[in-house]
Amino acid sequence: MAETAAKKNPRVPMPEQEPHIRARNFLEVPTGYTPKMAQEEAARCLQCKKPGCVEGCPVSVDIPAFIDLISRGDLTGAIRNLWSKNALPAVCGRVCPQEIQCEGRCIVGRKGEPVAIGNLERFCADYEREHGTGELPPKKGPTGKRVAVVGSGPSGLTVAGDLIVKGHAVTILEAFHKPGGVLVYGIPEFRLPKNIVAQEVNFLERLGVEVKCNAVVGRTVSLDELFEEGYDAIYVGVGAGLPRFMNLPGENLVGILSANEYLTRANLMKAYKYPDVDTPIPMGKNVVVLGAGNVAMDSARTAMRLGAEKVKIVYRRSREEMPARIAEIHHAEEEGIELFLLTNPTKYLGNEKGRLTGMECLKMELGEPDSSGRRRPVPIPGSEFETDCDLCIVAVGSGANPLLTSETPDMKLNNWGYVVADTNTGKTTKKGVWAGGDIVTGAATVILAMGAGRQAADSIHDYLTLGW
Repeated sequence: MAETAAKKNPRVPMPEQEPHIRARNFLEVPTGYTPKMAQEEAARCLQCKKPGCVEGCPVSVDIPAFIDLISRGDLTGAIRNLWSKNALPAVCGRVCPQEIQCEGRCIVGRKGEPVAIGNLERFCADYEREHGTGELPPKKGPTGKRVAVVGSGPSGLTVAGDLIVKGHAVTILEAFHKPGGVLVYGIPEFRLPKNIVAQEVNFLERLGVEVKCNAVVGRTVSLDELFEEGYDAIYVGVGAGLPRFMNLPGENLVGILSANEYLTRANLMKAYKYPDVDTPIPMGKNVVVLGAGNVAMDSARTAMRLGAEKVKIVYRRSREEMPARIAEIHHAEEEGIELFLLTNPTKYLGNEKGRLTGMECLKMELGEPDSSGRRRPVPIPGSEFETDCDLCIVAVGSGANPLLTSETPDMKLNNWGYVVADTNTGKTTKKGVWAGGDIVTGAATVILAMGAGRQAADSIHDYLTLGW
């Protein structure tokens, strides 16, 4: 049955900007489904009795149900169904790795392309925003309990959305001047427009969530002081935004910066609009990006849009081990970004003025698997070569944000500085405090952070109504 359905009804592709056009602008790459396209794609769903797609979703969205509502033209019902499990459908539809989660479990995908669950989720959210009634989901009566959510990234926003409809008063405390966390400082405009994030936050504010920006918890106020101010529970979702470098010779040359700084300047602070905005950003002509995750792809594609003539991704493993989404790698290559695989940087090269001019690299080959399960890259002796570059963006991961945790000694951390929290509830070792997302797991996906937020919200609700 799946094979027949796949052959008769091929997946409806989402329209996109042409690569040569989008590579020089910051407009969103996919332009979205029309209602007709969405209904045609929704009709491909087999409405399985035991849907694997739901098992693959970290927040357990009832995927067959919302897709069935789309196919029947009930778009209001579809978004209401989504909202019951996912407070950020417009975000998840754009940036979640559906290919290894919900779509990876789709029965139709066994004999063809899976149902485009992410595209349909995005369509529902976009249609509601542009044509919907604006009606809010129902809320329970006030409980009199107050919850502080530290950080407004995907896990914090999920906790806030879940608890506000349960009747608790929720305040989000965000260190930056705009809410959204990694959604606004880490993910570029062409992948996730910032007005989308702002509208998702506005949805929560309309539900009654209070958002306070420029509130650096751990510096301006401590967790204990928040309890003294009358909060009954606290959720910590401050992310893992500490940049990592590779400690290579020449790392202090001008022209080397972390992906964290580069993307924050470009995204949150709108440096791509310079000089119309005050934030400067290095604009290299010959750019190298170290790493091969989604952050590396975002950095490389941003550099291309800022006017680079050449952009190279340097990665020590092969294409099969690249952690970025397949779609992001595909888009990057379409836009002219080169992949230098099985290549490891060994030294930065500079001129007498202390500026980056190039990089020495070493070719690699894959050996036996390491602790991550991926084959370990092994240097090939005598394979050194040099490549020119005037800007290097280091995207090899990030560490735990220490601003809050270093000021909270009674909250246990692991050896890497991440918060120790129960995997099922998010409870930390500090009474009344929960944590989730990247500050617990290390850098991961938006939807996994949201899943942690969902579990923590349930546990916080139980605590507020039943006790610790």
